[in-house]
Amino acid sequence: MSRLSISNLRERKQTGEKIACLTAYDASFARILDDAGVELLLVGDSLGMVVQGHDTTLPVSLDEMVYHARAVAAGSQRAFLMADMPFLGDATPAQALTSAGRLMKEGGAQMVKLEGGMPLRETVHLLSTRGVPVCSHLGLLPQSVHKQGGYRVQGRDAESAQTLLEEAREMAAAGADMLLLECVPAELAARITESVAIPVIGIGAGPSVDAQVLVLYDMLGITPGRRPSFSRDFLAASGDVPAAVAAYVQAVKDGSFPAPEHSF
Repeated sequence: MSRLSISNLRERKQTGEKIACLTAYDASFARILDDAGVELLLVGDSLGMVVQGHDTTLPVSLDEMVYHARAVAAGSQRAFLMADMPFLGDATPAQALTSAGRLMKEGGAQMVKLEGGMPLRETVHLLSTRGVPVCSHLGLLPQSVHKQGGYRVQGRDAESAQTLLEEAREMAAAGADMLLLECVPAELAARITESVAIPVIGIGAGPSVDAQVLVLYDMLGITPGRRPSFSRDFLAASGDVPAAVAAYVQAVKDGSFPAPEHSF
């Protein structure tokens, strides 16, 4: 069985078929998600919080990201595999290229996700021209939590919304193959999705994006502490993990998730 490709995901955007994504950190969960029809697995640096117990994603190292990507790659066969660039793994374009090379060559990732907009335009362009597929992460940036002043919705006012829209277009022009919007108003996310030809993944970005992603532990209701308001516990009504994941995929596909209460 061959993995889904960027072309497959672009086709889904063109046809309007929603794409179901979840984070994954190990081989066992990766197999369950793959079997349930999850189309994109994100090896997120969120592992720093839900697996390692840190308060933020910042302590996660490149070695750890490579390790977890390799485990997820080993446990899955069909899903497209994307890995997060850890904090400051892309401090310079040259460093980003080296880091991305490790995530792909050693970790098995098919795409690398970078947090940030315009300051990373040169980096996105370099990676793209060197054959590295890139997802640009805009909106709430967990790696910039201290700079942004906490985990807050981004793009609420007209000026910041316009900035996000322009950044999305610039990242696509620089060569990004995908965008991820985190915690942005649903109306703005819809405008961005319509304005770019590449697939747009949302987390707390309303129903009009091309794909939905959640942190796996959030959608299973096992994340310690308060679950994000844009998430939903699919395990509570499903009874077991495979059924919960299958219910999530179905809800994304039929448009019942996210519901209005999961949007801003």
